[in-house]
Amino acid sequence: MFDQGTQGAQLVSLSSLAVVLLHAPVLDRRGDTVSSAVTNLDLHDIARSAKTFGVGRFYIVTPLKEQQRLVSRLLAHWLDGHGAEYNPKRKQALALISVCATVDEALDNWRRETGDEPLPVLTGAAKQATLSFNALRNALFQQPALLILGTGWGIAPEIFGRGWPVLSSIQGAGEYNHLPVRAAAAIMFDRLLQNRE
Repeated sequence: MFDQGTQGAQLVSLSSLAVVLLHAPVLDRRGDTVSSAVTNLDLHDIARSAKTFGVGRFYIVTPLKEQQRLVSRLLAHWLDGHGAEYNPKRKQALALISVCATVDEALDNWRRETGDEPLPVLTGAAKQATLSFNALRNALFQQPALLILGTGWGIAPEIFGRGWPVLSSIQGAGEYNHLPVRAAAAIMFDRLLQNRE
């Protein structure tokens, strides 16, 4: 899975990394803590990026039963229904998805799947970083990690209050910094795999 050592070594896959797309608790534009709606496009595009870069698992976290059922129906179409035959490549990508009610459930699931204690890593464009891409890449040689991406207007403060490391943000060309989560995910995967800080 990995080349030996960490100094200057190249990851050949992100299989020890899982990604969470967090729909609750997140913030809305007023700063209130809410549950956001699952977006079909995010599921498809992040799953395709995750598969491309060898990510081990993609968790959709929402406590809302109707949203969980929506994801289950979508997955049934692409994994077992007509979509599985129509687009086998999409089936491979969407097979990475698991639905969880909470980030703790996703963390526990990834712990059981890897047999090791994962490092939870938060993301947020406006947050002070405590972990560089290089440091996370090196950590992936030693232990699995769970990269947590927020929807809406970002991850709620109660999750940041857990003291988990925050990954360096992606900086653009100017003050505007509001990437769609699916674009941010692809950039992060590329930086982790390709050693682009």
